[in-house]
Parts: sequence; structure tokens; C-alpha cells
Amino acid sequence: MGAQTATADSVAVGDSAVAVNDSIVAVVDSMFQAMETDSLVAVIDSLTEAADSVVPASLMLNKKPMLLSAKPARDWSTWRPDPKRALWLALVIPGGGQIYNRKYWKLPIVYGGFIGCIYAMSWNSMMYRDYQQAYLDIMDDDPNTASYNKFLHLGRKIDKTNEERYKSLFKSRKDKYRRWRDLSFFVMIGIYAVSVIDAYVDAELSEFDISKDLTLKVRPAVIGNGTSRNPLYATSLGVNCSINF
Repeated sequence: MGAQTATADSVAVGDSAVAVNDSIVAVVDSMFQAMETDSLVAVIDSLTEAADSVVPASLMLNKKPMLLSAKPARDWSTWRPDPKRALWLALVIPGGGQIYNRKYWKLPIVYGGFIGCIYAMSWNSMMYRDYQQAYLDIMDDDPNTASYNKFLHLGRKIDKTNEERYKSLFKSRKDKYRRWRDLSFFVMIGIYAVSVIDAYVDAELSEFDISKDLTLKVRPAVIGNGTSRNPLYATSLGVNCSINF
């Protein structure tokens, strides 16, 4: 079957070459005929018609070699990732190493961690700004700046009896949300670092050969204890255990 296909392809290529040759001969004949009539318009028309006939034939001639030299399909069953490429992809694109290693089930973990950290940073940053403004308003003793009222329960008011307690409360909450905002940022960096390490280690372990021969060998052994210079007393009998994996 392969020999018949190759023969059919060679015949098709030969037919295309003959078509190109015939078209070129027709071009030359039409040019000489137009030159004999001394008509410039006839020469231009003959060249246009010849080009229209030569181009499709030449395309057919070039089509077969391109098909014959097509790149073979990759066998994904024997493909193994490159650890360095996985490392660089993970550094440049978060989750790119997992995509390159074809471990798509890890993408929701990676991107879920990033989205969660970004949301936590946004939420804590908003709360930090609100409590910071409330703390500044309660410290300036200006009745026109009272943004802290939105944090009070219904019917509660700040007066001289509880002002110090609310000042301490707003300051502690302001500092708490600032710490949580910074912690969310560092957790996001940690998730990024773990995704990079995971991509590199996963690519390295793809070449790790794990033998199916998992055996435990137990044999007697002579173990030196170093208690005496006399070799009869400086050694002890023991058991040596070895595992092959």
C-alpha cells in the first residue's frame, strides 16, 4: 500500500510538472505572436493569460512535496516534560508549569489560591482604610468628621465616658486589618513559589524510574562497635536489612 501511494504521488507531481512546462511554452508562443503583430496591448494580454495558467500549475507542483515532508504527530504517551522549561514557564506565567506538565487538575488549586489571596487583600485593605479614617476622625475632636458612627450599634453614641474605649478599639482593629492585608500578600507569594517548585519537581520526577521489584533482604552481618582494640571484642553480630526500590 505504501509503494502504491508513493507511485501515485510521483505520477501526480510529474503531471503537474508537465502542466507547468506546457504553460511556459504557451507563454513563449503567445509572446512571439503578439510581437509579430507589433501590438503592445496584445503582448500585455498574452502575459496576463499566461500568468493565470502558470500559477495554478506551479501551486499544484509545490503542494505535493509539502505534503510529503509533513511533520509527524507527537506521541504523547512517550513524551516527557523538560524541567528547565517547566521552571521558566512557571516563573513567567503562574500555572504555566502545570499546563506544560499536562497536570491540569492542579490549575484550580493554583488559581483558586491566587484569587482567594487577592480577595483577602482587597477586603482587608478596605476595612483598614475605613477604620483608619474612623480613628483619625475620633482623634481630631472635630464634630463635622464623624465617619466612625457607621461602626456603632443602633442607638449607641460616643461621648466622654466611652471615647477612650472606642479610640483603643478603632486603633486595634485598624492595626489588625493591616496585618491581615500584609499577611494575604505574603501568602500569595508563597503560593506562587510553591507552584514554581511543584512544576519543576513534577517535571523532574517524570524521568524517575521506579522499579516494580520492591524487595526486603535480611541477612546476618558483623558490626564494629569500637569498644576494644581486640577484633574479637570490637565486633558484634547483627542483622542487616536492605530494601530495593
